[in-house]
Amino acid sequence: MNTLGSIFRLATAALCAGGIFVSSAGASPLRSSEAGEYVVAAADCYSIGQQVADQYGGTLARASESSQGGQPVCVIVVLVPGKDGQRPRRVEVVVPAN
Repeated sequence: MNTLGSIFRLATAALCAGGIFVSSAGASPLRSSEAGEYVVAAADCYSIGQQVADQYGGTLARASESSQGGQPVCVIVVLVPGKDGQRPRRVEVVVPAN
């Protein structure tokens, strides 16, 4: 029974280590352009998101890059304060990433 516990702990550690590697690889803010250079996309979407949040008078909740029709876009989610103590409204805006 002790051997089974050791195998289980080893398998769990391997899965956790693999999960950390995969999650950090997928979170890379770099994307390759056609010319071969690298462009920081996540930082651009974040700064665009900050500008959109300022325009709406809200708080930036999320800024992520996506693709629509083959073109890179930023999907921005802003939380706009509600009136008279109501819950904040969730506003989603899609803007070109370039």
